[in-house]
Amino acid sequence: MRAYAQEVIRRYDVRCGGPGARAGSLSGGNLQKFIVGREIDSEPRVLIVNQPTWGVDAAAAASIRQALIDLAARGAGVIVISQDLDELMEIADNFCALYEGRLSAPRPVEGLSLDEIGLMLGGAQGMTEAQIEIQPEALA
Repeated sequence: MRAYAQEVIRRYDVRCGGPGARAGSLSGGNLQKFIVGREIDSEPRVLIVNQPTWGVDAAAAASIRQALIDLAARGAGVIVISQDLDELMEIADNFCALYEGRLSAPRPVEGLSLDEIGLMLGGAQGMTEAQIEIQPEALA
């Protein structure tokens, strides 16, 4: 485990006191780098990440983005949830928008304009309602 932790620390440039450091002793950005790195290195078939580069420096963000691209290139399904539109446009093949509980159909990122993205984020452009069953007693 120590060797594995040391490898994640090295590969993702986690600044800490070594593989024995407690998670609580790491800064937010370094904890983020370690967790994302650990999950990517476990070679999942599907990875869902939320704000994967939030709180990390530019070099670490670039490294994490490339690791996500590489994971997808190896056949994993990678779903990235992010408020950083530039990040999404850099690493995604497809783009969806969630608006008031409705998810748009996926659209290829290539050729997708900022105007179209704005419409999707505002609830237009082929949005379908999420399938939610509401119990009648919940409406009372």
